[in-house]
Parts: sequence; structure tokens; C-alpha cells
Amino acid sequence: MGTARHLYVHLPFCVHRCGYCDFVTVVGRDESHAPYVDAVIAELELERALLADPVETIFVGGGTPTFTSGAELERMLAALPRADEVTVEANPETVTPEVAAALRRGGVTRISLGAQSFQPHLLEVLERRAGPGAVREAFRLLREAGFDNVSLDLLYGIPGQVPDDLERDVEEALALAPEHVSYYELEAMPGTRFTHAHGGELARQADAMEDYFERVVDALTGAGYRWYETANFSRAGDRDLRARHNLGYWHGRDYLGVGIGAVSTVDEQRWRNAPSLARYLAALARGERPPREHESLAEDVRLRERLLLGLRLDEPLPLGGLGAALDHDALARMEQLGLAERCGEGLALTRRGRFLGGAVTAELLA
Repeated sequence: MGTARHLYVHLPFCVHRCGYCDFVTVVGRDESHAPYVDAVIAELELERALLADPVETIFVGGGTPTFTSGAELERMLAALPRADEVTVEANPETVTPEVAAALRRGGVTRISLGAQSFQPHLLEVLERRAGPGAVREAFRLLREAGFDNVSLDLLYGIPGQVPDDLERDVEEALALAPEHVSYYELEAMPGTRFTHAHGGELARQADAMEDYFERVVDALTGAGYRWYETANFSRAGDRDLRARHNLGYWHGRDYLGVGIGAVSTVDEQRWRNAPSLARYLAALARGERPPREHESLAEDVRLRERLLLGLRLDEPLPLGGLGAALDHDALARMEQLGLAERCGEGLALTRRGRFLGGAVTAELLA
């Protein structure tokens, strides 16, 4: 029996590649959907021994998983192990009554819906196909299908976005009452069309982003959401609605990834499947593992990652065994500045420290 209690499945197909996207995606290629699902199922069987029993969480990401043809998506879901939390990413324009029903039949318990914004002029900048009406309609269909755990993905720092746009986006999101909200700062990734078109404007507005995110945090926490991770919020109540799959990453647990470009970290080893669709399909058709890049995780790397990821959360990070990764002089400075605080045997960033986030954790690393 293996140690990986978290499984990631990558479905790369999209109807269109947005200019800011740097994920491993494949546009169209309807004829490849069935062979790709065959390959994913084959890879999963080859690596089954790495998975714990039971698996706790599964996350199906992309790409646009709900763009994968319905029959193939259902076939893939049926091949997955059982898990308490099964999340599928969806773009609003792909959610139909039939897709929503198929996801429910397939054992999916949670949907991550990519809204990004409710403002038409910002969606045009992002090259998104779904307008605000499509987001609301997708949300309605998911509710009617019985989904009671829906997350909205939103972006701030979009070129041309003004504070009123941000306020309206938050109001629109709260009106839908999602169980979870992920609110990310838009990054201009090197080599993307978006960087070439908007990189200068993104650089000019960088100073405003801290204020934008403070507005997001204030609005969501004021509406009863828990700011449990740097960019993630869960609705308060009787259920713990945090994303359990992502918590596995932030807690430094083993996970298995299948599909092109997918990353795995198991037993102090990390590997990434090559992003080539053709090579992936050919290898699995021969019964072989796909081409991969391998990395052995040295202890200092694992400790630094544990510190970096653990401090993203609103819970104190236990420091047992992490001393070698921590700059204790820097910690004293951060405490004096009110950016970090010891909590018994643990360490956490203060509210102010969390807004500065990566800059504080970089200081803390030995």
C-alpha cells in the first residue's frame, strides 16, 4: 500500500486558450479525447501501488475538464478510486444540465467554477468565452443537480480593473453564496500573449494590488468567510468547507499526478510528466510509463517547502524538525515588526504579515 492519499488528474483539452494561461493545455482535438482517457486510466493502473487505501481527495484539473467529451469524462470518473472529496474544474460555458448530472453520477462532490470576473469588459481582456450570465446559469444548474459544495475562482489585478469593478465582482460572487472562493492576483507569465499585450500595464498597477487584496479579504471575511489560505476563503458553518485536496499540498503530504504535465511527490521523490500529448499517448499505448523529469528531494528542500507552504495557512505551523530551514534572526525581526508570531510550538504570520505573504516567508528562510 502506498503513501499518496491525494490524486490529481489532468485533462488538458480546451475550446480556446486564454492569453494569460500557462497551464498544459490542448485546444480542440476531439479525436484525442478517447485515447487520452485510455492513457490516463492506463497510467493510473501502473501507479496504483503508490496510492494509499483509502484515497482522501481527487482533483480533476486542466485545461477544461468539462470540455472533455461527456462519455469519456464519465468513463474516466468511473475508473477513479473512491474518495471523500472529488473536485472537478469547470468553465461556465461548458456546464449544461447533462454535464452537471454526469458529474453527480460520477461521484464528484465539489466543483471549482472558473468565473474570473463578472465584468464584461474585463472578461474581454482575459479572452474568456463565458459572460457573467453564463456564470450565474452554470451555478444554477450545478445547484439544481444537487451540488452543495461549489467554489468560485476569481481574479484581481486585471488590466483596466478599477476599485468599483472589484467591488462589483465581490458583490456578484457573494450573491451566489458559494461555499468557497479562490481569489488570485493575475500574474503575467513569461512567454504568454498576455504578457506581450499587457505586461507594461500590470507592472504600473503593481503597487495597487496590496490595497485590492485587502479589499477582497475585508469583504469576504466581513461576509462570514474564513481566510484560511493566502488566496482561499471558505464559508463558515457546521461543515469544514476548506479545499481538502489543496490542504494536502500545503501540509506537505504525498500526492500522485496523472496526465500530461502532471506532477507527483511521493516518498521524497518528485517527477513531472512531459507536456507532450503525442509522447504521452504513445508511451501508455505501449504499456510504458510516460516520459518524465525526476528529482530527488533533499532534506533541506523538503524543509524549506514545508515552511513556505505551511505559512500560507491561517493555522500555526508546527516548528518541530523545521529549525534548520528557519532564519532565527530574521524571525526575531519579523516578530518585532509585527509580521510573524510564535504560537506555542508553532509559527504563524500575523494579518499584516499574510498580506505581505511571500516577502515575509522569503525573509524567514535560512
